[in-house]
Amino acid sequence: TGVNWDSRIMNIKGSSGTTATVLRAYGYVLKQKQIWIESQGRKGANVVVTNSSFGVDYANCESGDYPAWNDIYNEMGQAGILSAAATINNSVDVDARGDVPTGCSSPYIVSVTNTTVNGVKYTRAGYGAKSIDLGAPGTDILSTLPGDRVGSLTGTSMATPHVAGAVGFLHSVAPPAFLDLYESNPGEGALAIKQILLESVTPQEDLVGATVSGGRLNLHGASENLIANFQ
Repeated sequence: TGVNWDSRIMNIKGSSGTTATVLRAYGYVLKQKQIWIESQGRKGANVVVTNSSFGVDYANCESGDYPAWNDIYNEMGQAGILSAAATINNSVDVDARGDVPTGCSSPYIVSVTNTTVNGVKYTRAGYGAKSIDLGAPGTDILSTLPGDRVGSLTGTSMATPHVAGAVGFLHSVAPPAFLDLYESNPGEGALAIKQILLESVTPQEDLVGATVSGGRLNLHGASENLIANFQ
């Protein structure tokens, strides 16, 4: 059960710190979206968001072959695909210490840190006034596990899917004016969704100065703001 009754998940084996693997995985995502656009929805897949619950701790997105990560996030974004990305599971300033992809500069990345049931930042979760966009529930999250099991897990990798799911939900409730914008300019539509997400957060004292938005995910507020902005 959930809130995205009509959404589908495209399961891609691309969780890696190896650039070639990441590019192949997200290249497939991009190709399917491009086919969907070119065929006017008859083929491919209308991917609106990816979930990146992986990355490279303390890496510099501007060094080595990591700029290619930023490039693929930009290419997907221009096709209308936001990328929710999990930051490092350690209490470090990503702005100063680096992380890939949450330290990358692509505007189409929505970088996420981990909050507890009380809404505060989890002790061992990254932060950054410039790099990390918002917090989302990531502590003791009940989910499925391999081997037909369920269990609770903690980490930014648990927080980020909440944000990816929120993007999918916003597309499902979007009014016609937004859908027209998204069809005519997918990149602009994707950035509009990101802006609404960040402007709709629930303010949280310990996230102020530690994240771009200063708050944690608020799906209800984001939904209301999307509808109000595109009446």
